[in-house]
Amino acid sequence: MNELNYEELGLKVGFEIHQMLDTHKLFCNCPSTLRDEEPSMSVRRELRPTESELGEIDRAALAEAAKSKRFRYEVHPNSVCLVELDEEPPHPVNEEARDIALEAALLLNAEPVDEAHVMRKTVIDGSNTAGFQRTVLMATDGSLEIDGTEISLQTLCLEEDAARKVGESSDYVEYRLDRLGIPLLEIATGPDFNNPETPAEAAKKIGQILRATGKVKRGIGTIRQDVNVSIKEGSRQEIKGVQELSLITTVIEREVQRQVRLLEIKEELEERGASKTSGEVHDVTKIFSDTDSEIIKKALTDGGVYAVRLEGFEGLLGKELIPDRRFGTELSDYASVYGGVEGIFHTDELPGYGITEGEVDDLKNTVEASENDAVVIIADKEEKGEKGLKAVVERANKAFEGVPKETRRALPDGNTQYMRPLPGAARMYVETDVPPIPISKEKLEEIKTKLPEKPSAKKKRYLEEFDLSEELAEQMSTSDRADIFEKIVEEYGVDPTLVASTLEQILAQLEREEVPVDKITEDALRNAFELVSKGEISKDALPQLLEEVGKGSTVEESIETLGIRKIGRERVEKIVSETVEEKRDLIEDRGEKAVDALMGLVMKKLRGKADGKLVHKLLEEKISEKLSQ
Repeated sequence: MNELNYEELGLKVGFEIHQMLDTHKLFCNCPSTLRDEEPSMSVRRELRPTESELGEIDRAALAEAAKSKRFRYEVHPNSVCLVELDEEPPHPVNEEARDIALEAALLLNAEPVDEAHVMRKTVIDGSNTAGFQRTVLMATDGSLEIDGTEISLQTLCLEEDAARKVGESSDYVEYRLDRLGIPLLEIATGPDFNNPETPAEAAKKIGQILRATGKVKRGIGTIRQDVNVSIKEGSRQEIKGVQELSLITTVIEREVQRQVRLLEIKEELEERGASKTSGEVHDVTKIFSDTDSEIIKKALTDGGVYAVRLEGFEGLLGKELIPDRRFGTELSDYASVYGGVEGIFHTDELPGYGITEGEVDDLKNTVEASENDAVVIIADKEEKGEKGLKAVVERANKAFEGVPKETRRALPDGNTQYMRPLPGAARMYVETDVPPIPISKEKLEEIKTKLPEKPSAKKKRYLEEFDLSEELAEQMSTSDRADIFEKIVEEYGVDPTLVASTLEQILAQLEREEVPVDKITEDALRNAFELVSKGEISKDALPQLLEEVGKGSTVEESIETLGIRKIGRERVEKIVSETVEEKRDLIEDRGEKAVDALMGLVMKKLRGKADGKLVHKLLEEKISEKLSQ
């Protein structure tokens, strides 16, 4: 595909950030801790859609109900109470979470509401035991500047996180309830982006501002983005669960490409004069009674083979939409979601998979397919096969509309996968078990007096006050160790660049080398830099010292183990002189440039017992003397 012109396509992108807060659960006092050990009990449930206050049932809820799923919930009593099990009404909203939300709202230039109301959002995919998720609108009309352009932040909400899915079988979908109820901040932008790159920048900046509060969780899974993408002739797609900032751009690019290709399929169907199919399902098991296909043989042990004809779709099911995903994959996703089948075969990819050309000819003849028709088959139990093929027909008929509105799941490679229809307004209704939450002016004034410094202001100050490089100032201004950095510089007068590079770069390198840096406490860092400031250890010894501390030793124990306590100038001079004498030939050959080669040799002998700056100076002097002789 040629490079896409996003302006001509009318690209619009908005996103929602979901950030876990570092406090107890939103509607009870249970800790917000994820558990790895086996649960001590489980509960089984079935969920069904209900009408909203408007008397409507949300289309996404109906689609979930059509899957006929049952659910099993794993329970750790120390992390779950009757609120998560939906056996007890929710408690009042967590006040600390409320205040964090208000703090974030003020940092993002949003207007807090006068009174917050808890709402229910219908969700019956099993991730909420109650069949709905509670959410609280806390602020509106925020803003963020990206490269001189103002981005609107339409809403900031508090909501409870969902249970985490841990498995699925033919009988049950399994969830663990430890995550259910953990407070999330949900921040929604307007559809203000018209390119794939800027949303990632905006998400990064919002994340930095939230981390500046010091009250949000860190690590994989604690923050995720849902991205909304549409183009002029297509439709809005909600893409859920983009975990990595680096994937946002790829997800948008591929979604645009997918919609463009779907519109091409619509145009091709119109040119062919094709029409929607009734989707009669045919039992074609006899055709494959002696098949060489191992997949079909396996299915025939307790099932059959079923087929449906798609009029006018020949060649379109094999059309690539995005890398490694074709239009046939879209049909397969529907069959999997609504029929529970593992996959489909279609004539655009046959013969293949052990299915012969003769079997394909017999298949087409049996379902009366013409040259322009495609045939889809499912090998499974009769009920699953029929449900899966009906879902295939439903998706195929939507191709005549172009791009159906969907909620899709982000995949690790930047592709997306169908989950359910895009929900409508019917999913929201008032929570009657939690009273409204008044937001007083006094409370807002109290929070305003304690607002943290924004990362952008902190970076500017670090550039001016500490003379850090642009890169270090950027890293340090958004770091969890910013407070430690300032304390060490202020208390011990150590070079700010040394402190910042140690905290952000050396510790990061140690972490990549799988050193447990979480064991390097603030006290250990302060102790190490204090010894540097007193001249007791060299700054060049810091990496190996901190590595040893990370392994479980104290700073003093590490110094003794490594033998890196600083030695006097006379001892350093002696080692430098000995090295220069040993390498006379090298010095005669390279002259003054030999200093670079000898630096490594001397520092290896000293093992961090002297500063590199002093060693370099002494080497220059000794080499100069040797050359003059």
